[in-house]
Amino acid sequence: MEKITTIGLDIAKHVFQVHGINGAGATVNRRKLRRDDVVGFFKALPPCLIGIEACATGHHWARVLMALGHEVRLMPASYVKPYVKRQKNDATDAEAICEAVTRPTMRFVPVKSEEQQGVLMRHRVRELLIRQRTMLVNALRGHLAEFGIVTRQGIAGVGMLIALVDDDDHDLIPPLARSALLPLIGQLREVHEKVRELDRQIHAWHRSNELSRRLETIPGIGPITASAIAATVTDASFFKSGRQLAAWIGLVPRQNSSGGKDRLGRISKQGDPYLRRLLVVGAHAVLRFSGKAKVAPTRWAAELLPHNFVAVALANKMVRIVWALMTTGRRFEATAAL
Repeated sequence: MEKITTIGLDIAKHVFQVHGINGAGATVNRRKLRRDDVVGFFKALPPCLIGIEACATGHHWARVLMALGHEVRLMPASYVKPYVKRQKNDATDAEAICEAVTRPTMRFVPVKSEEQQGVLMRHRVRELLIRQRTMLVNALRGHLAEFGIVTRQGIAGVGMLIALVDDDDHDLIPPLARSALLPLIGQLREVHEKVRELDRQIHAWHRSNELSRRLETIPGIGPITASAIAATVTDASFFKSGRQLAAWIGLVPRQNSSGGKDRLGRISKQGDPYLRRLLVVGAHAVLRFSGKAKVAPTRWAAELLPHNFVAVALANKMVRIVWALMTTGRRFEATAAL
């Protein structure tokens, strides 16, 4: 067999497709591999360049193959799709990956470590539990509203509803309805406790990570946002500027320009929606409390309208500061203006 220099690997649950080429670009290996045969196949090969789409299990296989001495590059699936010549199957996908990984202008995804994926998994589970808690609260409010029981929004209002259901010394809620709502309350308490436990775990990791602690010094970024950024952005040097990082997160205007005329629309919403939401929420908090001394440099932003547009613009600037801190190793200086 001729020496393989580059491989496109189309990963799946059970059957993997390999497309290998030599130094001249000629195809020298096209075959299918079962999941159990992947490690043995690549262990027998000399070190080469391997391209993989950044999809489910992509980071895992990248770590496995890098441990065998290969150079592995992950690519967004949307960037690989233009290289698919005709139809769609595993063989053409692997060939497209093999061609895309050699392009000098291709953008690659940094490989995440197991620790970073573990931290992000805590964030994802926490987000799912919060959505479930919101569903339970809305169900509880809706059911009790059928009996004319309405309280104010927020945690205090939910506490009043729970107290009414738990208290059987009144006749505001029929016994049949109370027995139906008690399981909802039990599940709500359980989910709330799980969210608190995940918060404690995320805060513990945040305190142990030097980068996350430095990011927390930026106004509008707390332990949750700082730990999410530290685990998601593997290497800030992949971005040439803070604007590129903001564009990757999706906090820059979408362009539809032609003929020398610049047409800018709403934010592109590319990248990670979870990070973008945390940053925009943090920017709203900064605007809300911009009158306090500790965030005095942002008073200019509080005077601008409309408020949502300003919050997105401020989140964009926060991301640029994040990039600066990550690339220079410095902490945020409170005297500097956002």
